[in-house]
Amino acid sequence: MRTALFTVSFAGFWGQDRLTLDESIDLAADLGYDGVEIMGKRPHLSPLDYSVDDCRRLRDRLETRGLGVAAVAAYTDFGVALDAEVPLVDVQVAYVADLAVRAAALGADLVRVFTSFEHTTTTVAALWQRTLDAIRACCDRAAPLGVRIGLQNHHDLAVDTRAYVQFAGEVDRPNLALMYDCWSPALRGEDVVAHARALAPRVAMTTAADYIVLPRWQYVPAAVNYVRREPPSVRAVPMGDGDLPYDAFFGALREGGFNGWVSYEMCSPLVGGGSRDRLTTCARRFLDYMSRHA
Repeated sequence: MRTALFTVSFAGFWGQDRLTLDESIDLAADLGYDGVEIMGKRPHLSPLDYSVDDCRRLRDRLETRGLGVAAVAAYTDFGVALDAEVPLVDVQVAYVADLAVRAAALGADLVRVFTSFEHTTTTVAALWQRTLDAIRACCDRAAPLGVRIGLQNHHDLAVDTRAYVQFAGEVDRPNLALMYDCWSPALRGEDVVAHARALAPRVAMTTAADYIVLPRWQYVPAAVNYVRREPPSVRAVPMGDGDLPYDAFFGALREGGFNGWVSYEMCSPLVGGGSRDRLTTCARRFLDYMSRHA
Protein backbone atom coordinates (compact mmCIF):
# COMPACT_ATOMS: atom_id res chain seq x y z
CA MET A 1 0.00 0.00 0.00
CA ARG A 2 1.24 3.49 -0.87
CA THR A 3 0.72 6.35 1.57
CA ALA A 4 -0.60 9.80 0.64
CA LEU A 5 -1.14 12.88 2.77
CA PHE A 6 -4.36 14.77 1.97
CA THR A 7 -3.68 18.48 1.72
CA VAL A 8 -7.16 19.34 3.04
CA SER A 9 -5.61 18.64 6.46
CA PHE A 10 -3.72 21.91 6.13
CA ALA A 11 -6.44 24.11 4.63
CA GLY A 12 -7.37 25.72 7.96
CA PHE A 13 -11.04 24.75 7.77
CA TRP A 14 -11.40 23.25 11.28
CA GLY A 15 -9.18 25.55 13.29
CA GLN A 16 -5.94 24.02 12.03
CA ASP A 17 -2.95 26.05 11.01
CA ARG A 18 -3.06 26.80 7.29
CA LEU A 19 -0.31 25.67 4.93
CA THR A 20 -0.05 26.54 1.27
CA LEU A 21 -0.15 23.75 -1.28
CA ASP A 22 3.61 23.98 -1.75
CA GLU A 23 4.16 23.82 2.03
CA SER A 24 1.85 20.80 2.27
CA ILE A 25 3.80 19.05 -0.48
CA ASP A 26 7.10 19.77 1.26
CA LEU A 27 5.78 18.45 4.56
CA ALA A 28 4.58 15.21 2.95
CA ALA A 29 7.97 14.72 1.32
CA ASP A 30 9.91 15.56 4.48
CA LEU A 31 7.89 13.03 6.49
CA GLY A 32 8.41 10.26 3.94
CA TYR A 33 5.00 9.88 2.30
CA ASP A 34 4.79 8.30 -1.14
CA GLY A 35 2.45 10.98 -2.44
CA VAL A 36 -0.26 13.52 -1.81
CA GLU A 37 -3.97 13.77 -2.37
CA ILE A 38 -4.58 17.35 -3.47
CA MET A 39 -7.64 19.31 -2.42
CA GLY A 40 -9.29 20.66 -5.57
CA LYS A 41 -10.49 23.99 -4.23
CA ARG A 42 -9.12 27.10 -2.57
CA PRO A 43 -6.80 27.61 -0.79
CA HIS A 44 -5.10 24.74 -2.67
CA LEU A 45 -5.69 23.59 -6.24
CA SER A 46 -8.65 25.56 -7.57
CA PRO A 47 -9.11 25.70 -11.37
CA LEU A 48 -9.54 29.44 -10.87
CA ASP A 49 -5.95 29.76 -9.66
CA TYR A 50 -4.05 26.89 -11.29
CA SER A 51 -3.79 26.72 -15.08
CA VAL A 52 -2.82 23.53 -16.87
CA ASP A 53 0.70 24.92 -17.28
CA ASP A 54 0.81 25.65 -13.55
CA CYS A 55 -0.06 22.00 -12.94
CA ARG A 56 2.72 20.83 -15.24
CA ARG A 57 5.17 22.93 -13.26
CA LEU A 58 3.73 21.54 -10.03
CA ARG A 59 4.22 18.02 -11.37
CA ASP A 60 7.92 18.78 -11.86
CA ARG A 61 8.10 19.98 -8.25
CA LEU A 62 6.35 16.85 -6.99
CA GLU A 63 8.66 14.58 -8.96
CA THR A 64 11.69 16.45 -7.65
CA ARG A 65 10.43 15.78 -4.11
CA GLY A 66 9.79 12.11 -4.96
CA LEU A 67 6.01 12.31 -4.63
CA GLY A 68 3.15 10.99 -6.71
CA VAL A 69 -0.40 12.35 -6.82
CA ALA A 70 -2.89 9.81 -5.50
CA ALA A 71 -5.93 11.87 -6.49
CA VAL A 72 -7.29 15.33 -6.97
CA ALA A 73 -10.32 15.79 -4.70
CA ALA A 74 -13.41 17.52 -6.07
CA TYR A 75 -16.12 18.80 -3.73
CA THR A 76 -19.56 18.04 -5.13
CA ASP A 77 -23.18 17.80 -4.07
CA PHE A 78 -25.17 17.01 -7.18
CA GLY A 79 -28.48 17.33 -5.36
CA VAL A 80 -28.05 20.93 -4.23
CA ALA A 81 -30.84 23.42 -4.99
CA LEU A 82 -32.89 21.11 -7.19
CA ASP A 83 -35.40 23.85 -7.93
CA ALA A 84 -32.80 26.54 -8.71
CA GLU A 85 -32.85 28.46 -11.97
CA VAL A 86 -29.05 28.37 -12.05
CA PRO A 87 -27.72 25.13 -13.69
CA LEU A 88 -25.76 24.06 -10.61
CA VAL A 89 -25.30 20.45 -11.72
CA ASP A 90 -23.81 21.63 -15.02
CA VAL A 91 -21.51 23.97 -13.12
CA GLN A 92 -20.27 21.10 -10.96
CA VAL A 93 -19.74 18.78 -13.93
CA ALA A 94 -17.68 21.50 -15.63
CA TYR A 95 -15.68 21.94 -12.41
CA VAL A 96 -14.95 18.21 -12.21
CA ALA A 97 -13.97 18.21 -15.88
CA ASP A 98 -11.56 21.09 -15.23
CA LEU A 99 -10.02 19.15 -12.35
CA ALA A 100 -9.69 16.07 -14.57
CA VAL A 101 -7.66 18.12 -17.07
CA ARG A 102 -5.44 19.32 -14.24
CA ALA A 103 -5.13 15.84 -12.75
CA ALA A 104 -3.83 14.57 -16.10
CA ALA A 105 -1.31 17.43 -16.21
CA LEU A 106 -0.17 16.41 -12.71
CA GLY A 107 0.30 12.79 -13.79
CA ALA A 108 -2.67 11.62 -11.72
CA ASP A 109 -5.44 9.38 -13.01
CA LEU A 110 -8.10 9.86 -10.32
CA VAL A 111 -10.53 12.64 -9.41
CA ARG A 112 -12.62 12.10 -6.28
CA VAL A 113 -16.32 13.05 -6.21
CA PHE A 114 -19.18 12.79 -3.73
CA THR A 115 -22.80 11.88 -4.54
CA SER A 116 -25.46 14.12 -2.95
CA PHE A 117 -26.80 15.12 0.40
CA GLU A 118 -30.51 14.37 0.70
CA HIS A 119 -32.69 17.42 0.24
CA THR A 120 -36.33 17.80 1.20
CA THR A 121 -37.20 19.45 -2.12
CA THR A 122 -37.21 16.18 -4.07
CA THR A 123 -37.77 12.45 -3.82
CA VAL A 124 -34.98 9.98 -3.28
CA ALA A 125 -35.68 8.46 -6.71
CA ALA A 126 -35.31 11.84 -8.46
CA LEU A 127 -32.15 12.61 -6.49
CA TRP A 128 -30.73 9.19 -7.38
CA GLN A 129 -31.33 9.72 -11.11
CA ARG A 130 -30.01 13.26 -11.11
CA THR A 131 -26.83 12.17 -9.35
CA LEU A 132 -26.38 9.20 -11.68
CA ASP A 133 -26.64 11.49 -14.71
CA ALA A 134 -24.13 13.94 -13.24
CA ILE A 135 -21.51 11.32 -12.38
CA ARG A 136 -21.91 9.67 -15.78
CA ALA A 137 -21.26 13.08 -17.34
CA CYS A 138 -18.14 13.48 -15.21
CA CYS A 139 -16.89 10.04 -16.25
CA ASP A 140 -17.51 10.75 -19.94
CA ARG A 141 -15.49 13.96 -19.80
CA ALA A 142 -12.63 12.42 -17.82
CA ALA A 143 -12.29 9.24 -19.89
CA PRO A 144 -10.53 10.75 -22.96
CA LEU A 145 -7.88 12.11 -20.59
CA GLY A 146 -7.14 8.69 -19.10
CA VAL A 147 -8.64 9.87 -15.79
CA ARG A 148 -10.99 7.89 -13.57
CA ILE A 149 -13.75 9.33 -11.41
CA GLY A 150 -13.49 8.03 -7.84
CA LEU A 151 -16.74 7.61 -5.90
CA GLN A 152 -16.24 8.12 -2.15
CA ASN A 153 -18.75 6.74 0.35
CA HIS A 154 -19.44 9.89 2.37
CA HIS A 155 -22.57 11.79 1.28
CA ASP A 156 -26.12 10.75 2.14
CA LEU A 157 -27.14 9.27 -1.20
CA ALA A 158 -25.87 5.69 -1.54
CA VAL A 159 -23.74 5.94 1.59
CA ASP A 160 -24.91 2.53 2.80
CA THR A 161 -22.56 -0.02 1.27
CA ARG A 162 -25.30 -2.02 -0.42
CA ALA A 163 -26.67 1.17 -1.96
CA TYR A 164 -23.14 2.31 -2.82
CA VAL A 165 -22.47 -0.84 -4.82
CA GLN A 166 -25.86 -0.62 -6.51
CA PHE A 167 -25.31 3.03 -7.43
CA ALA A 168 -21.83 2.39 -8.83
CA GLY A 169 -23.22 -0.42 -10.97
CA GLU A 170 -25.90 1.86 -12.37
CA VAL A 171 -23.35 4.52 -13.27
CA ASP A 172 -22.06 1.86 -15.66
CA ARG A 173 -18.87 3.57 -16.77
CA PRO A 174 -15.53 1.71 -17.05
CA ASN A 175 -13.63 4.66 -15.59
CA LEU A 176 -15.68 4.83 -12.39
CA ALA A 177 -13.52 3.72 -9.45
CA LEU A 178 -14.50 2.95 -5.86
CA MET A 179 -12.94 4.94 -3.03
CA TYR A 180 -14.19 2.93 -0.07
CA ASP A 181 -13.39 4.32 3.39
CA CYS A 182 -13.69 2.67 6.80
CA TRP A 183 -14.95 5.44 9.05
CA SER A 184 -18.39 6.02 7.53
CA PRO A 185 -19.67 2.42 7.47
CA ALA A 186 -17.97 1.67 10.79
CA LEU A 187 -19.71 4.58 12.55
CA ARG A 188 -23.03 3.45 11.06
CA GLY A 189 -22.63 -0.10 12.37
CA GLU A 190 -21.95 -1.96 9.12
CA ASP A 191 -19.71 -5.02 8.84
CA VAL A 192 -16.95 -2.92 7.33
CA VAL A 193 -14.42 -5.76 7.36
CA ALA A 194 -16.58 -8.09 5.25
CA HIS A 195 -17.41 -5.28 2.85
CA ALA A 196 -13.76 -4.26 2.52
CA ARG A 197 -12.75 -7.81 1.67
CA ALA A 198 -15.50 -8.12 -0.95
CA LEU A 199 -14.89 -4.72 -2.56
CA ALA A 200 -11.07 -4.77 -2.42
CA PRO A 201 -10.52 -5.77 -6.08
CA ARG A 202 -12.54 -2.71 -7.18
CA VAL A 203 -11.13 -0.16 -4.72
CA ALA A 204 -8.69 2.33 -6.22
CA MET A 205 -7.98 4.22 -3.02
CA THR A 206 -9.10 4.55 0.57
CA THR A 207 -8.87 7.56 2.87
CA ALA A 208 -8.26 7.08 6.58
CA ALA A 209 -9.09 9.10 9.68
CA ASP A 210 -9.46 7.67 13.18
CA TYR A 211 -12.05 8.75 15.76
CA ILE A 212 -13.10 8.12 19.30
CA VAL A 213 -16.86 7.72 19.76
CA LEU A 214 -18.38 9.67 22.68
CA PRO A 215 -21.93 8.76 23.74
CA ARG A 216 -24.25 11.70 24.39
CA TRP A 217 -26.82 11.97 27.20
CA GLN A 218 -29.38 14.57 28.29
CA TYR A 219 -30.32 15.01 31.93
CA VAL A 220 -34.07 14.73 32.73
CA PRO A 221 -34.68 16.41 36.14
CA ALA A 222 -38.15 14.91 36.62
CA ALA A 223 -36.69 11.41 36.45
CA VAL A 224 -33.41 12.30 38.14
CA ASN A 225 -31.83 10.36 35.30
CA TYR A 226 -30.53 10.63 31.75
CA VAL A 227 -31.89 9.86 28.28
CA ARG A 228 -29.55 8.85 25.51
CA ARG A 229 -29.08 11.30 22.65
CA GLU A 230 -28.32 10.08 19.14
CA PRO A 231 -26.02 10.05 17.37
CA PRO A 232 -22.89 9.95 19.52
CA SER A 233 -20.29 12.60 18.81
CA VAL A 234 -16.88 11.72 17.43
CA ARG A 235 -13.48 13.35 17.88
CA ALA A 236 -10.49 12.89 15.58
CA VAL A 237 -7.41 11.32 17.17
CA PRO A 238 -4.06 10.05 15.88
CA MET A 239 -4.24 6.90 13.79
CA GLY A 240 -4.55 3.82 15.98
CA ASP A 241 -5.83 5.70 19.04
CA GLY A 242 -9.49 5.61 18.02
CA ASP A 243 -12.37 3.17 18.14
CA LEU A 244 -12.51 2.25 14.45
CA PRO A 245 -11.39 -1.25 13.31
CA TYR A 246 -8.54 -0.18 11.05
CA ASP A 247 -6.28 -3.17 11.68
CA ALA A 248 -9.03 -5.52 10.52
CA PHE A 249 -10.08 -3.16 7.72
CA PHE A 250 -6.62 -2.94 6.17
CA GLY A 251 -6.12 -6.66 6.65
CA ALA A 252 -9.36 -7.36 4.79
CA LEU A 253 -8.42 -5.00 1.95
CA ARG A 254 -5.08 -6.74 1.55
CA GLU A 255 -6.67 -10.20 1.68
CA GLY A 256 -9.03 -9.08 -1.07
CA GLY A 257 -6.16 -7.96 -3.29
CA PHE A 258 -6.01 -4.21 -2.66
CA ASN A 259 -2.58 -2.62 -3.01
CA GLY A 260 -3.41 0.99 -3.86
CA TRP A 261 -3.20 4.39 -2.23
CA VAL A 262 -4.11 5.00 1.41
CA SER A 263 -4.61 8.72 2.05
CA TYR A 264 -4.49 10.24 5.53
CA GLU A 265 -6.76 13.18 6.31
CA MET A 266 -7.31 15.43 9.32
CA CYS A 267 -10.63 16.94 8.28
CA SER A 268 -12.43 17.65 11.54
CA PRO A 269 -11.47 19.15 14.92
CA LEU A 270 -8.50 17.19 16.23
CA VAL A 271 -8.00 16.23 19.87
CA GLY A 272 -4.98 18.19 21.01
CA GLY A 273 -5.60 21.12 18.69
CA GLY A 274 -4.63 22.05 15.17
CA SER A 275 -1.19 23.61 15.47
CA ARG A 276 1.34 22.81 12.80
CA ASP A 277 3.30 20.76 15.33
CA ARG A 278 0.21 18.73 16.21
CA LEU A 279 -0.69 18.16 12.55
CA THR A 280 2.87 17.09 11.82
CA THR A 281 2.89 14.71 14.79
CA CYS A 282 -0.35 13.07 13.65
CA ALA A 283 0.85 12.82 10.05
CA ARG A 284 4.04 11.12 11.25
CA ARG A 285 2.02 8.78 13.50
CA PHE A 286 0.03 7.65 10.48
CA LEU A 287 3.21 6.53 8.71
CA ASP A 288 4.27 4.65 11.84
CA TYR A 289 0.87 2.97 11.95
CA MET A 290 0.89 2.03 8.26
CA SER A 291 4.37 0.51 8.53
CA ARG A 292 2.60 -2.47 10.13
CA HIS A 293 0.56 -2.94 6.96
CA ALA A 294 3.36 -2.49 4.44
